[in-house]
Formats: sequence, C-alpha cells, structure tokens
Amino acid sequence: GDIMRILVGGIAHESNTFNPTLTSIDSFQIMSEKELANEEPAKTLCSMGIDVAPTMHARALPSGTVDRDTYLSLKDQLLEQVEKTGRIDGACLILHGAMVVKDIGSAELDLLKSMREILDEEVIISASLDLHGNIPIEMADYANILTAYRKTPHTDALETCKKAATLLVESLKRRVRPRPVIVRPPILVAGEYVVTDAEPAAGLYGMLSSVDSTPGIMDSSLLVGMAWADVSHAGASAITIAETREDLKKAREKAYEIARAYWEKRMELRLEAEADQPREVVRQAKASPRRPFFISDSGDNVTAGAAGDIPMMVEELVLSQVQDAVVGCIIDSEAVEACREAGVGASLSLKIGGRLDRVNGHPLEVRGRVSNLAGNGVVFRVDNVDIILTAKRTAFTSPQDFMAYGIDPVRRKIVVVKLGLLMADLKKIAAQSMIALTPGFTNLSTETLGYRNLKRPMFPLDRDFDWRYDATHE
Repeated sequence: GDIMRILVGGIAHESNTFNPTLTSIDSFQIMSEKELANEEPAKTLCSMGIDVAPTMHARALPSGTVDRDTYLSLKDQLLEQVEKTGRIDGACLILHGAMVVKDIGSAELDLLKSMREILDEEVIISASLDLHGNIPIEMADYANILTAYRKTPHTDALETCKKAATLLVESLKRRVRPRPVIVRPPILVAGEYVVTDAEPAAGLYGMLSSVDSTPGIMDSSLLVGMAWADVSHAGASAITIAETREDLKKAREKAYEIARAYWEKRMELRLEAEADQPREVVRQAKASPRRPFFISDSGDNVTAGAAGDIPMMVEELVLSQVQDAVVGCIIDSEAVEACREAGVGASLSLKIGGRLDRVNGHPLEVRGRVSNLAGNGVVFRVDNVDIILTAKRTAFTSPQDFMAYGIDPVRRKIVVVKLGLLMADLKKIAAQSMIALTPGFTNLSTETLGYRNLKRPMFPLDRDFDWRYDATHE
C-alpha cells in the first residue's frame, strides 16, 4: 500500500501552580520543522522508511501556570500545521503531562481533544510523557498510546520518544487500534521520594516489563505525578495499553495491579539523600572533611518550577562564616544589571533575590565584590561565598554550568544548587550531598502548601484511609 505517513510535534511544559508568575510566550523555545525532523522520534521513524511530517514543538523550562493566550497561540500554530499536513496514518506527540493553562486546566487533554477533532477516527495518536505528568483519565478517550519515562532522574527521555514511535508503527502495521487504560491511585508525593534505581521504586518499575510481555498488552507506565500542582487531576497514575477492545478487561486488571503495588509501598517512599533543616545541613557541610559537599535547596527547585530566587541558603552560609562556598544560582536580573554597571572588581551593597517568590523569601542585603561577568549573569563574592546571579531563568545541573562562570565545583568545599535531586553529572562529582528542607514553591513538605483543588483523600496529605479500585467510580 501507500507509504506510511506520521506527523510529529507537541507542546511540553511542567507547570508549578504555586508559582504565581504566569509563563508567557517568551519562555518557550519553538523548534522549527527542520530541527524537529533531525531529532527523536523523527529520526527513528525515518530509519524505518516512514514518511515523517514534522509540525512544531514548543517547550519551556518548568515554571508557573501557562498564560492562556500563550497556550492558545502555540496550539493554533500547531493545529494549523496539522491541518496543512493532509492525509496521515498516525501522530506521534512529545508531551509532558503536567502542563496547566490558566482557565483551561490540563493542556494535554485540551490538545488531544482538539487534535482528535481535526484527525480522522482511524488516525492513531501516540504520545510520550514525563513520569511527573498528572494525567486526567479522559485522556484515554482521545489518545491510543500514552507512554512515560521510567527513570528519575530522566535519562530515558529519548528512549521513551522512540518507544512512542515504534508502538505507533507496530499498531499500524498490525492494523490494531490500541486503547489506554488509566487507573489513578490516590498518592501524590514529591518526585524526590521516587528515585527509580532505589527501593521501593526499583521494584515497582521492574514490574512494568513483565506487564509489557502480557499477551494483549502493548505497554505500561507508572506516573508519580507532579506534586506542586493544585489541580483536581494531580496524582499518580498507572497506564496500560490494550491492543484491542477485547484486551481492555485484562489491561484494566494489570493497571490496577501496578497501581495497587504502588499503594502498598507508599509508606516506604523515602528521600534518597539525607535531609534536614537548612542551618543543620550547613553545619554538617562545614564539619565534613569531604569536598565538594553538595546541598540541594529543595524548596526553591528551578527544575520543578520554583522561583529560583530565595536567598535563604546564601544567608545561612554567610552567617555561619563558611570558608569556601558557591551558590548556583539566584535569578535576579536587577542585581545582575547593578553588577554589570559597576564592573568586575567593584565592591557594592546589593539586595539579592526575594522578588519572584515574595511568599517564602525576601530580598537579602549583602556587601560584596563583582568577581566575574559571564554570558547570562555575574559572580558576586560575599566574604567567602561566591553567588552566581543570573538574569534569565536557569538551572545548574552539570559542572559545565558552573565552569561557564569560571567556577570549578570539584575544587570547592560547599556547592548549593536549586534542585531537588542531583542530576547524574553532579552526582558523579559530589563527595557528599544533603537535602536542605527549605521553603519555596517546591517545598518537600507538601502538607504546608494548602491545596484547594486536589481530589481528596490523597496520600500523604490524608493517611487514615484505604483504597481499592472501583471502575464504577471513574
């Protein structure tokens, strides 16, 4: 028959609804059709001899809820290209799963619904998701295949994109019309509690491959959800993909099995690194003979959409007279501007941070010296603490990010990062690490956040209830 034709595109964002700064269009990077054609999943599809129709892919760093007009304009651009594409057999979408739009809610649900309105019922829609997606069960009505990462930190993002593509092609070749089954156990924990190579998560994620090999089931996923989203559909989900309508019952049983296993392990979920109050963590870091000693400023984690400008850890380091520390970073365009005007070598008093997150932070007045200017920001040295100040939203996830500012983290005593988990490249160089239980829009003590829209009961906010799946309550 005809050559198979598959469309590729998507919109991806992890939205932190506690961060009051709306995410606008200038935060999104829009990939051109050409860029999209050279990346996964297009590369895999091309290698299979498939005619790929690249549309558009937009993504932004995790941040606050997405502004409505921003989303609608991105969606319009994407749908316009989908309509121009003409006849297709399938669509392979790269989504996140935790994108929230002001006044609309789940962007993924809205986008899938809108795509389904344009595309024929026969067109198979496959989407890759982040393990931290909050998945409304209605998504099963519009997509055929939903498959999520299985690793935290996410080292399998490309693999998951490829899988979404291969499952799609397989369905088309075998002429089956898969359907997802979504079962949602009422658990919503911060992602840091589910590190996939440590127990109990390792065992739970290990279950998935045996579910995948069940006849009639194409794939399975376990999503932990995005805890810093106060939406009615926030929470974990187990997803199985039934190959045909006849396999739905079995797929539902297997999805419940995964969900129930997660429910039964909920009390064993632990943070991977030792965690304590900020002052205590600094005390231990100071006393430790090992270097570099990494501290995660977990409440202000930029990679989960926090503001990234709470100066609390800077304050703790300066107060405890640490002899050698670096903080990556404080997002503060005004402070960067003041340092650039003063120039390298200049001494000045500065107010840093506390502008983006006024709920949990306040500006900190410090006196120091501008020791370096770099692309996106400056290094401001206060006593023996190097504070990297950046003008743009950024996350320090690798040694290279520090090197760009002339700082070698390996040679430093204490390194503070605004992350929850240390990414692989930092984990490799950390001699020791601890999590500081700091305030912010990604506070690990989620019970302090004051959810209003979440479906209750929900563990760990509620603890005295049991859960059994009942399909009639969907």
